[in-house]
Amino acid sequence: MTLQLSDIVLSYGGSPIISRLDLQARPGEILVLTGPSGCGKSTVLRALAGLLRPDSGEILADGQPVRTTSRDRALVFQDNALLPWRTVQSNVELALKLAGTPRSERAEEARRWIADVGLSGFEHYLPKSLSGGMRQRVQLARGLAGAPRAVMMDEPFGALDTQTRTSMQKLLIDTWRAHPTTVVFVTHDVDEALLIGDRIAVLGRAGQPLRALLDVPTPREALADRSALRSEVIAALDTPEFP
Repeated sequence: MTLQLSDIVLSYGGSPIISRLDLQARPGEILVLTGPSGCGKSTVLRALAGLLRPDSGEILADGQPVRTTSRDRALVFQDNALLPWRTVQSNVELALKLAGTPRSERAEEARRWIADVGLSGFEHYLPKSLSGGMRQRVQLARGLAGAPRAVMMDEPFGALDTQTRTSMQKLLIDTWRAHPTTVVFVTHDVDEALLIGDRIAVLGRAGQPLRALLDVPTPREALADRSALRSEVIAALDTPEFP
């Protein structure tokens, strides 16, 4: 799925957060959004998901205006958004139900996704019985299970410890390769952006324009020296802002 932001303006409390942003997420790529706190990364994500309407400009999904949410565009949060009264299996099956998967196929399909994220044997656990990393694995399975054509991820690994976060980053890349889809991923972490992204969009502070749009050489794991590209991202983040 192609996601196109054309000259969009997004405001909060009457003040512009995003001003005249033009940006495109290409089919099957991972586009990372980064930038200083308060620059509107999560706001852009919610607008792409159809949860917010821009003040002006246009958001298109495969050429069609985004007016509301759609099962073709899934959203994965940092906070635990699993339904606490549903088991792992039931949470994933809910995504399949919303996607229109026949009842007779849901249980088997859910088990396949649970296995893909390394949680076989935990199908009947409630979220409260799982670690933070395990809950994020369930969220990843649920987010992808309905075969969305685009997935928006809002700092999904930000609250995890370093070891678990590294594991989840690898899992995301492996799962995305096995089930290709367009991903828009928000992070504050430059190294995470370099590891996950095909391209990195650096947003300016509230109301400021896009600072940089950088390509990440692929395959990501073969990028032995990230220092030059890392310096480019940091330089864009540190760019002085003018009225």
